Amino acid sequence: MEDIREKVREKYALAITNKTGCCSSSEGGCCSSTQLNDVKDPITSGLYTLEDINGLDPDMIINSFGCGNPTALAELNLGEVVLDLGSGAGLDVLLSAKRVGPTGKAYGLDMTDEMLTVARANQSTAGIDNVEFLKGHIEEIPLPNNSIDVIISNCVINLSGNKDKVLGEAFRVLKPGGRFAVSDIVLKKPLPAKVHNDMLAWAGCIAGALLEDEYLEKLEKAGFSEVSTEVTRVYDLKDVGMISMLESLSERERNELEGSIVSVFIRARKL
Repeated sequence: MEDIREKVREKYALAITNKTGCCSSSEGGCCSSTQLNDVKDPITSGLYTLEDINGLDPDMIINSFGCGNPTALAELNLGEVVLDLGSGAGLDVLLSAKRVGPTGKAYGLDMTDEMLTVARANQSTAGIDNVEFLKGHIEEIPLPNNSIDVIISNCVINLSGNKDKVLGEAFRVLKPGGRFAVSDIVLKKPLPAKVHNDMLAWAGCIAGALLEDEYLEKLEKAGFSEVSTEVTRVYDLKDVGMISMLESLSERERNELEGSIVSVFIRARKL
């Protein structure tokens, strides 16, 4: 787990420092840079619009390394407390803070100093006060029990080497009735072992992805109810970026896996 965590930290630190793709030998990968309407990255493209980030700096999207837009699908209400697991440059945190209003609060949790520095700078530029960025690991959330109304995350839980612990921690910090509403990558069929052992594919959000049913089972094991998924994107494995992330696979193997890697919005509740 520590090897995975350190490799992921290094890759995302490099990504935010250089503001360029870092997770593969080309421009592909979960931590590649994105543009509003001119995006080559297969994972991060087309997730946010100018309307989504009205009042924020559009350049923040360039440093968004997710696979979805959880703030567009999550139900957030005035006065609620939100936690973003793996908050990166802070876009989803700031969007959440605007939606819960001044009586609510949005926390961002990230392990990467470089990400936290950029996130706090983005918060200062946006002039949004009801936000706090915390340093820590999503397997060990530095917040008390029953303190959060909604947990969001954007293509981060798949990067953890101990997903059971992440989901257990998420359940712990949620209030009774609290919601789990995250974007992530899951698999419709298993990947070959050589992909799961590829650090490049881990940092690119692929190797650590769970089978969809396995993800739901882990949520239920952690104590969650009302568990469901909604597919938001199916990835084309013939895309140049995906080929780069799955470079250990032959063309035949990629063809056999076509349609098996998808982004989903995952909902669950703590009763």
